[in-house]
Amino acid sequence: MAYWVKILYERKEYVINIERVNAFCYEPNGRVTFWLPDSALPIVINPQSNIEDYQKILNYIESVTALQLENAYWVKILYEKNEYVINLTCINSFCHESNGRITFWLPDGTIPIIINPVSNPDSYQKVMDYVYKATGYSL
Repeated sequence: MAYWVKILYERKEYVINIERVNAFCYEPNGRVTFWLPDSALPIVINPQSNIEDYQKILNYIESVTALQLENAYWVKILYEKNEYVINLTCINSFCHESNGRITFWLPDGTIPIIINPVSNPDSYQKVMDYVYKATGYSL
């Protein structure tokens, strides 16, 4: 069942099936960014200028991360001073480099996430655990 929300962004109205959004980014300044499904178009919601839509997005993120649905594997990952909430089941490839880093690309976006086991051990372990659970392969 679809979960549709209406968002006002840059003087346009968007009606979005938010269940198809697979990654959100919290920035230190409070903004939340997500990418439209089947598009690389980012939507940036600022709580100071759009508190109602901001709260809709936060409520959705809280609900999916709390429930851990059977067809989703939501994790919070810290990367470049931002907190990403990502449904790892929508990631189609992971790259393990010789220096230990893991790289993957956000769905519907062009942003690579590069996780270093030394500087970000918690996020690194979450991704490693997911890859093994989903594929049976160890990186």
